[in-house]
Amino acid sequence: MTTRQQALTYGLSFPDTYQDTPFRDENWILVRYRKNKKTFLWTYYYQDQLCINVKVDPEWRDVWREAYESVIPGYHQNKDHWNTIILNGSVPEEEIKRMIAESYDLIIGKEKKRTAPCK
Repeated sequence: MTTRQQALTYGLSFPDTYQDTPFRDENWILVRYRKNKKTFLWTYYYQDQLCINVKVDPEWRDVWREAYESVIPGYHQNKDHWNTIILNGSVPEEEIKRMIAESYDLIIGKEKKRTAPCK
């Protein structure tokens, strides 16, 4: 995966997702989960490199960062819960897809659960 369109297309293949550009800077294109509006995939160019940010379980954060030089702490985000992947061809596509899928799974798990009213 080396293009923004490939990343966006894959992100949008998950159920109930949509593309968003919430900032005045059109460089930032996000993919969100429709039910809770949480973002699980950020795409942008930084220093002439295409990057994506994905949410990550803190237990796996360092595993990804140690496995690939192109996986670094999340740019402009919480470094404990987000990784940036520089899409320069050095991370296998299957691994990028896995990280995006894990990010999606973390986001959908954050939906508010209904509880019975207090009596």
